[in-house]
Amino acid sequence: MVYDSSSFGVVALAAYRPDWDLFRIQLRSIQDQSHTDFVCLISADGGDQEIADFVKAELNDDSRFRVLGFPERLGFYGNFERVVQAVPPEAQWVALADQDDRWYPSKLETLIPKLNDVALVSGQARVVRNPGNEVVADSTARKNVPFGALVAQNQVTGSLCVFRRELVDLALPFPRLETITQVHDHWLAVCAAATGGAMVVEDVLQDYVQHGGNVLGEVEDHRGILSSWRHLGSMSEKYQGSKSLLAMLRTSNDLSFGWRRTMMDCLKARVAINSSDLETGLAAFSSGHAWRPTLRVLWSGFRRGDIAAPCVLEFVAGAPAELFVNGFGARRR
Repeated sequence: MVYDSSSFGVVALAAYRPDWDLFRIQLRSIQDQSHTDFVCLISADGGDQEIADFVKAELNDDSRFRVLGFPERLGFYGNFERVVQAVPPEAQWVALADQDDRWYPSKLETLIPKLNDVALVSGQARVVRNPGNEVVADSTARKNVPFGALVAQNQVTGSLCVFRRELVDLALPFPRLETITQVHDHWLAVCAAATGGAMVVEDVLQDYVQHGGNVLGEVEDHRGILSSWRHLGSMSEKYQGSKSLLAMLRTSNDLSFGWRRTMMDCLKARVAINSSDLETGLAAFSSGHAWRPTLRVLWSGFRRGDIAAPCVLEFVAGAPAELFVNGFGARRR
């Protein structure tokens, strides 16, 4: 299969109570892509009529844009899974889209041909703050890293990537772990890197809009120790039903080792282990992992700048519970 200007694909957009001004800008930026052979599936989480009416009116009834309505509210992770499930088999590629960004006209034209070499390609974005359109960063500065470092810290933002349709069959159903670090783009990046390869390019191809409604954002978090502790407590109450020390330890583990373990266990069940890079990532983060490969991946990634210090600290916070999960006597290598 050749990926070029004639390749048909799907833009998969997850929507929920959008800011209508931002949603309008995003829809029109997708409509104005120089690569025109696509349909845009819009999954309306928890209801569709208002969104369907808006899309029809704003885009002059463009038949490429189709709203899928679902009465059940699943949240952003489940909503992206749902729209990916709706991608038809005849599509050659899939591009994920958030409801509040702005794509540059050449985004699809730039990224799609790179799928001739890899299963997933991700670009960069200019980070802007709304309201005011203040430029926070000229680029998201994502980078290419070894598989183990990618598992430890995601380098792929869903709204910046395009991937081959065949990746859908491997990635579905998405693995489950009820935590904020359960994210679709990390899982898709890991699946791609383990099979046909994942690549990050330097091209800045869209505006990544930051605002008060972001589920996950790009703006750096400058919490102090006390506010971080309170934040951990609120997440523990949400995901564990308690703010007890034990619940907070479990939450810390879920945020770090837990999500990586969930991905690696799922991946191990779905793909053949055919490279040393893949084996390294599995040895470091799957269930029953030994600690030596884990520490090797984290330390080497931190030293090379592939894993940021805050991410390493998350693993440190999650380590006490991980010792009980995998045992003090885990096999050493």
